[in-house]
Amino acid sequence: MKIKLIAVDMDGTFLDDRKQYDRPRFMAQYQAMVEQGIRFVVASGNQYYQLISFFPTLRHQIAFVAENGAFIYDGDEQVRHASLSREAYLHVLDALDASGADNYVICGLNSAWYARNAPQAFIDLMSRHYHRLQPVDNPRDIDDTIFKFSLNLPDQDIPALINQLSHTLDGIMTPVTSGFGFVDLIIPGAHKGSGLQCLLDRWHIAPQACVAIGDSGNDIEMLKLVGYPVAMANAVEQVKDIARIETRSNNHDGVLRVIDDVLNRRGPFA
Repeated sequence: MKIKLIAVDMDGTFLDDRKQYDRPRFMAQYQAMVEQGIRFVVASGNQYYQLISFFPTLRHQIAFVAENGAFIYDGDEQVRHASLSREAYLHVLDALDASGADNYVICGLNSAWYARNAPQAFIDLMSRHYHRLQPVDNPRDIDDTIFKFSLNLPDQDIPALINQLSHTLDGIMTPVTSGFGFVDLIIPGAHKGSGLQCLLDRWHIAPQACVAIGDSGNDIEMLKLVGYPVAMANAVEQVKDIARIETRSNNHDGVLRVIDDVLNRRGPFA
């Protein structure tokens, strides 16, 4: 089957550990994708305004499934965004307070938000992922459309937190891991898979004609959706278990290698 779309996660997948990628090589690949009628989608847990900074010359042409599927752009057009009710939002704040998770970013349509008294190290970390980030004295006073929460904590503390929040937020928000100590709380159904499906419906593309590449738990729904799910060599085992293909690590141009194989119809893409 001819490939019509390639969707890539960013951190730990498209980007190396220095948050870089081989821009000249990818730009040549992108022109070849355009010539072959293959769409390119960035699917990430990160903020849309951060993601476009990696593609300054292409941001008007490619699509973004941002915030783990809660915020979708096709070129310059905002296609969809999720929304948490006021009641549910306050319930999440209460659950986070009860869990002892003091530092988190609240992700909204207009900006991301953090408590003004958060540690500077946390603010600096989140600033790399959220280019629109503002302090707030009281999270209950935020006037924005909220669709995600993002936490960062030591890896050894993540399973217990996920277990606790899975119970207290059941049916309201779902905790998912995104690597590097990050846990995102997403609205049920507002994940990368549903975000990508929204674009596929818009473009009349069958999932079987799509490649998706990822490394972490928040990529699973997207990988399950497509005909060609690809895991990075550095992916967690849960991702490798459902992938049809494995490529090199994010530090060894694994994604660009897959794109070359697609463009040249090698291996499983023949």
